[in-house]
Amino acid sequence: MDFFTKIDIPAAHWQIDYNSRVAFFGSCFADNISAQFKTRKFKILANPFGTVYNPLSIAMQIKAIANGKKFGDPEVFQDMRPDITRDSAPWHCWDAHGSLSAATREECIAQLDKATIQARDFLQKADVVFITLGTAFVYFLKGSGVAVSNCHRQNPNLFIRKMISVDHVAEALKSIVRDLQKIKCDWIASPGSHASLGASAARNDEQDYTAREPAHALGNRSSYDQQSYVSQRERRELHIVFTVSPLRHLSDGAHENTLSKATLQLAIEKVMREIATAPAEFRDDNSRTVPNTATTVSYSPSYEIVMDELRDYRFYDSDMIHLSKTAEEYIFERMAETYCSKETREDIHKVEKFMKMANHRIVNSQIPASREFIQKFLAQATELENQIAGLDLSAERQRFANIEI
Repeated sequence: MDFFTKIDIPAAHWQIDYNSRVAFFGSCFADNISAQFKTRKFKILANPFGTVYNPLSIAMQIKAIANGKKFGDPEVFQDMRPDITRDSAPWHCWDAHGSLSAATREECIAQLDKATIQARDFLQKADVVFITLGTAFVYFLKGSGVAVSNCHRQNPNLFIRKMISVDHVAEALKSIVRDLQKIKCDWIASPGSHASLGASAARNDEQDYTAREPAHALGNRSSYDQQSYVSQRERRELHIVFTVSPLRHLSDGAHENTLSKATLQLAIEKVMREIATAPAEFRDDNSRTVPNTATTVSYSPSYEIVMDELRDYRFYDSDMIHLSKTAEEYIFERMAETYCSKETREDIHKVEKFMKMANHRIVNSQIPASREFIQKFLAQATELENQIAGLDLSAERQRFANIEI
């Protein structure tokens, strides 16, 4: 008899290894899973504007990166809470987490612009982008109808909160795909890039309606436009993976949380079907037939793994909402089975063993045993880097090399 329901996840036809650049956008589940990759020394970008839960805000953030946006009014504002004096009130951004807030307007804008530049640089060369959707409930500013990523504990009367439709979520997801493709295509086409092959820049509408309250939404916009997202001859592939956070938003109510998660699931399925039926090729400016896109869009069943495989509360943290470390590590293992080759998984085990050694605390560096351990550590770091292409242990080597022996 089987007492365990295991989700069947076929191996991806593309793979992640230590040469890969992997980005994560989305809820705290994205933060937690990206941390699993980061602790194993993968090249990671995680939520450059901080944790974000709804698809409209994720789309806004990626569009800002794609367009090289310079932040200012009306996104940046001073805290309006009455219990904070004007002189000490911090500055926030509606499009970003509080971790990017600052004491002055200039400092806040500088942090946002820096995050944009760094994220664009990473995404231009990224191989995989995981988009984790947390909720279909969105807060909109009453005055403009624009979605906010974070309310920053401002007056609730400033916002309208509602669950958006499947179509509205789907338009945001398609905007995410287009803008990630634009970032990649702009890099390939840039004269300074070694991948430059003269590709034309991808078309990207400056005006973005997907982030607005449904009354201002896209309406009858065309279903999906993929043209101009490839280089003429050689391309670096981009893999976009959507997933739904298994963390429940019980503040929405149990039934409403179920409806919210279902809305996200249906929207992802809708977008994947539309992309799958897009033309396989098109004519370029010189009437040559070229492939339509080097982008794949897929779904990772993190939600299903937790709901079916880890359905016991022992896999949850003490709040019975967030996952335990054991659950997060198990999900990482399932992802490694899906996206990493057997050889890469073996490399992961080697790195895990090495990182346990790296976390060793040197109490007295002057004794012979400590000196021997440090020398052994540095030798193993060099050996492991030589064995695993793309592995970078420079931070660990530098830390131990700076210990006086």
